[in-house]
Amino acid sequence: MEVLLYALLGFMVVGCIIAVEIKDLLSAVVSVGIVGICLSVVFLFLGAPDIAIVQVVVETLCLIILLRATVQRDDTTIYKYIESFAVATILIFSGVFMVLAYRAFKDLPSFGHPLMTVSQEYLREGLAKTKAVNFVTSVLLDFRAYDTLGEATVLFVSILGAIAVLRRRGRR
Repeated sequence: MEVLLYALLGFMVVGCIIAVEIKDLLSAVVSVGIVGICLSVVFLFLGAPDIAIVQVVVETLCLIILLRATVQRDDTTIYKYIESFAVATILIFSGVFMVLAYRAFKDLPSFGHPLMTVSQEYLREGLAKTKAVNFVTSVLLDFRAYDTLGEATVLFVSILGAIAVLRRRGRR
């Protein structure tokens, strides 16, 4: 599993470099979309399906917005003196990212041995603390209310952004 995570991480870094270095804006938008989808797959492998679903929704809406903006305006002017600075910056940040990602993946617990066992406390004390018969409701609305509020806010803002960009200017 670690090999697959490292492969996805490498693919995401290559996709980011392609998105920054390519001169065609449409290809850059597609590359960014592929990186976002790979990130949602990484979230799935790391055991966070709720974050993966939010990532897919946000990535799809952002991809639609960026595609709409790219098709309307394709300004691909890149100045020659900025390219060497951009390449150097990308290489430095990619190196730092790879080192930090290696350290983060190295510190993950082995598969099947969770680091935190918060869910056991939720199951054991959920009814007594929240008085909610449904455990899913008690976890989402009582124990992890801020997380749920944050996810709902991200979805709401993404939908509003898509509506704002994709609406027609005038009514016919």
